[in-house]
Amino acid sequence: MLMVSADISTLRIASDWLKAGHCVSLFTVVRTWGSAPRPVGAIAAIRGDGLIEGSVSGGCVEDDLVDRICRGRDAAALHMPSVLTYGVTRDEAFRFGLPCGGTLELVCEPLTDARWIDELVQRCERHEIVLRELSMRDGSVQLRPGVRGASLSFDGHVLSAAHGPQWRLLLIGAGQLSRYVAQIAGTLDFEVFICDPREEYAGEKIAGPHYVDGMPDDAVLGLEPDAHTAIVALTHDPKLDDMALLEALKSDAFYVGALGSQRNTETRKKRLALFDLQPDEINRLHGPVGLCIASRTPPEIAVSIMAEIIAVRNSGIRHEPVNIPCVATAMTASPEQATAAERRVA
Repeated sequence: MLMVSADISTLRIASDWLKAGHCVSLFTVVRTWGSAPRPVGAIAAIRGDGLIEGSVSGGCVEDDLVDRICRGRDAAALHMPSVLTYGVTRDEAFRFGLPCGGTLELVCEPLTDARWIDELVQRCERHEIVLRELSMRDGSVQLRPGVRGASLSFDGHVLSAAHGPQWRLLLIGAGQLSRYVAQIAGTLDFEVFICDPREEYAGEKIAGPHYVDGMPDDAVLGLEPDAHTAIVALTHDPKLDDMALLEALKSDAFYVGALGSQRNTETRKKRLALFDLQPDEINRLHGPVGLCIASRTPPEIAVSIMAEIIAVRNSGIRHEPVNIPCVATAMTASPEQATAAERRVA
């Protein structure tokens, strides 16, 4: 899996530490067995004075890693890449707090040069996929063009890890719901863009998102959506939402959604069919937008929207809605309650 933007942030900080003259070691999860707390590819940077950025175990083994760095328990690991394994025995798994006897294998990499980090970050910011190859023999790093779908590999001699651009979210509409979605998306490492040409929504802007001038279709085209981009139309104005959707559904965006009830969604699909969209492109539309969690308030709807976007992103499904059971259908609800749940985004 591609490195997430939070890990890119870890690398940025590691680069800053190096430039400030600190000793820094980078730890990467390369294999797991059992119920490991962090996935393969997770990273953490540890400074010579014990400061940590990132996580490889959710806190289970970080204390021991800090102790290794600060006390120099493994002198060789401070100069050349090495492999560390935690949780081989049941007693050790218990001592380090690894769940269910899980085991972690980590590559410890002493960092000496910030140049490759800076280049990697810059290429990711240009929305490139980069393959980083670490030689365990001499600690050298090579950066090569990567391909989508590449996974981390480690054969004991070379560690190859794919790094990708930050996830992006374009919201059409600057109303109250968009603000809640933007705030949640920001905590999930999305770079958020908001476009709304309506004068009545041109007032005070919240900190964080980038505000895009112009019409929604131009905003979509200007963003050049790729497979790291989600687009959600939230104005509830068909003239504006449909403009964005006509371009978004033809793009490489991994998620395209629109606010509206089931009835409104079906009507919208009929309108979209009158334009130059193919049936498979129209069927990419997620609507009613968001997972069905019987949400009522704007914050709750925002949670459901971001939950569905994360579900689609993590499932790797781009062309079809994710089939996740609806919470409302699992409850004993009256017909009136069920109707109200369907109207949650009407």
